[in-house]
Amino acid sequence: MTEQPHNATGPASEPDSPTADDTTPHSFLHHLWQAVSWLLLAAAFAILFAAIVVPKIAGGQPYTVLTGSMRPDYPPGSLIVVKQQPADTLGVGDVITYQIRSGDPEVVTHRIVEVTRADDSDVRFITKGDANNVVDAPAVRAVQVRGRLWYSIPYLGYVNTWFSGNRRTIVVFVIAGALFAYGAWQFYTGIREDRKQDGETPNVDETPTERLPVVAAASPTSTEGENR
Repeated sequence: MTEQPHNATGPASEPDSPTADDTTPHSFLHHLWQAVSWLLLAAAFAILFAAIVVPKIAGGQPYTVLTGSMRPDYPPGSLIVVKQQPADTLGVGDVITYQIRSGDPEVVTHRIVEVTRADDSDVRFITKGDANNVVDAPAVRAVQVRGRLWYSIPYLGYVNTWFSGNRRTIVVFVIAGALFAYGAWQFYTGIREDRKQDGETPNVDETPTERLPVVAAASPTSTEGENR
């Protein structure tokens, strides 16, 4: 009696595939870290742009507030950016930066509280610090005004004070290059991680199969002779 061979081993067991509980926390933290990294990168670019690039392009001049005479709006350490304006466009309420003496590099940033004209018809500005009790003396001439306040950034003035001359140019290029490299690296690692996760995902449409050996059954042989 011929029997067909019997395969004693069962079908190969499938490898354990990652479950949702295993991949979800890692994926969430990965994407959360990427989002935070990009936000910090954008914030660094925005600060660099507002403190250095915008004033240079738009013709503004950055200054650092050193005293508390303009508290609370502009405390010490604030970065202020001023732009030159025609004297006849300045009025009460404007914050201006002016030279203490014409031709002197030392400047003050105070608010205009009154506009007058001298005997020679030259405009004069009476200024006062927001935190001061008395007005400044003498009155400010138009030629002393370096510009009107355009915008300010708290605490960034200390950084601006440290930047000067060639140091500013070098640091700008170094920071810009570092931020660009960091952004490129984050982009690369994000793509690599996504591809890795896609490669580990099991294909549910494919079912492992096993080929069984084919054995032909033997047919019985006749022993009877031929009748003539």
